[in-house]
Amino acid sequence: MLLTATFCLLAGGAVMVYSASSARTLLEGNGNGAAYLVKYLVYGAVGLAGMHVLSRHGLELVRKATPVLLLTSFAMLVLVLIPGIGVNVNGANRWLGAGPVQFQPSEIMKLALVLHSAAVIAARPKLTRELRLVAGPILGPGILALVLIMTQPDLGTALVIAFTLGSMLVVAGVPMRQLALIAGIGAFIVIVFALIEPYRRERLTTFLNPWADAGDAGFQSVQGQIAIGSGGFLGVGPGQSVQKIFYLPEAHTDFILAVIGEELGIAGISCLLFLYGMIAYAGLRTAKAAKGIYAKLLAAGLTSLILCQALLNVYAVLGLAPLTGVPLPFISSGSTSLIVLLCSMGLLLNIAGGGSAHLKALSGSRSDEDRDRSGGDRRARRTGDRGRRRAAG
Repeated sequence: MLLTATFCLLAGGAVMVYSASSARTLLEGNGNGAAYLVKYLVYGAVGLAGMHVLSRHGLELVRKATPVLLLTSFAMLVLVLIPGIGVNVNGANRWLGAGPVQFQPSEIMKLALVLHSAAVIAARPKLTRELRLVAGPILGPGILALVLIMTQPDLGTALVIAFTLGSMLVVAGVPMRQLALIAGIGAFIVIVFALIEPYRRERLTTFLNPWADAGDAGFQSVQGQIAIGSGGFLGVGPGQSVQKIFYLPEAHTDFILAVIGEELGIAGISCLLFLYGMIAYAGLRTAKAAKGIYAKLLAAGLTSLILCQALLNVYAVLGLAPLTGVPLPFISSGSTSLIVLLCSMGLLLNIAGGGSAHLKALSGSRSDEDRDRSGGDRRARRTGDRGRRRAAG
């Protein structure tokens, strides 16, 4: 189910990225219209290679590399904020790299925090009895990462991380009262953070009534709703969207769901949500059947990571949440996000295929060898002692 849903989403993503970007790039005179499709296919191929490797040897690799990955992610988040090193696009410093080769460290941090949280709780399960016990090893790195990411600013990725870590703490058994308190404090901080900057405050008020300023702040939300409304139940047909041409900003990335709604209708959106539902069912089923706390928490965290990002994008496009700039998993044109999510799926496939049992068997075989070795030494000592006693007698 995981593989089927992933490959169906990737195939649909390739078609919709080309449909959403080709007409506009052709009219602007930027090549033959296949630039974003080629980019999607290249990064998708890299992500599929990572998924293949991690689906076979995922847990063995990530358990050893988690501390290094976490520290490296923090270092890159700091570098992003340094003028001259971080790449500024539309007033946001979220990227590192040069030219066409750029990546978002915040996307890597999402996966690193999931791996770190699963490893910490698996090593010390008693931490989850009280929230104050997990404050240092889990909430500390999480809050620091959120601060660095919101400074870029990137509120969407910060929300995905917050929801994912919250889901993992629920699965780990942290008392719900304490989690509700943290959620309330976090919501208050997000609201204050959103009200400080004028453009964030504008986004929040626009979410409540985008049609009140349809020509300026609410333009993207309104055009997305028009696109979905124009599609009806079955859509106007593949490639026939009108809103994607000069009307709908970021049609191939953040708002690709609106293009799907216009061209494939509510039926197409329903099929898309069904595929995410397959991932939810198979991922949580994998977490339930996994052997060992680490594998259970990791499977739950990876599933939550994909679903939280998908739901946040769907809610934003449908007008049920403020615009956050989060791409639709496996569908939107992107580089780092697509690769990281495919690698996350590789780890989930590894757990579903018995990766945790393999690690347990590996550690068990080593302990058996140690016991056999120590038992053999004890038998040899007892034999030697009996021989010495006979000689003395």
